[in-house]
Amino acid sequence: QVQLVESGGGLAQAGGSLRLSCAASGRTFSLYTMGWFRQTPGKEREFVAAISPSGGATKYADSVKGRFTISRDNAKNTVYLPMNNLKPEDTAVYYCAAAQLRRWPPLRTYEYDYWGQGTQVTVSS
Repeated sequence: QVQLVESGGGLAQAGGSLRLSCAASGRTFSLYTMGWFRQTPGKEREFVAAISPSGGATKYADSVKGRFTISRDNAKNTVYLPMNNLKPEDTAVYYCAAAQLRRWPPLRTYEYDYWGQGTQVTVSS
């Protein structure tokens, strides 16, 4: 069982930055692929980024490539998502998720086993 708690969301201006963190409980964090998804009202939850258990591989949605960077610290059971050059269309609730690796990269919500409660990111123009 893994419990995930996101933090770091808030309000930013277009062109600004925020850094999301996701703290995981349990001693098996290093065995999980970690991902970030986001969701806006009335839309499906969409993939943002993923990182392999060792941190050696990453995957990004085209919409965030070059602006967001996923990383993890297995000693701290934490995954990070610094977000730069934010755009109003980045406004969403951001969710952290953990997947027991079945295939790489896991881009679909059903491939993830555990989810955090989400953190709101709002970008003003």
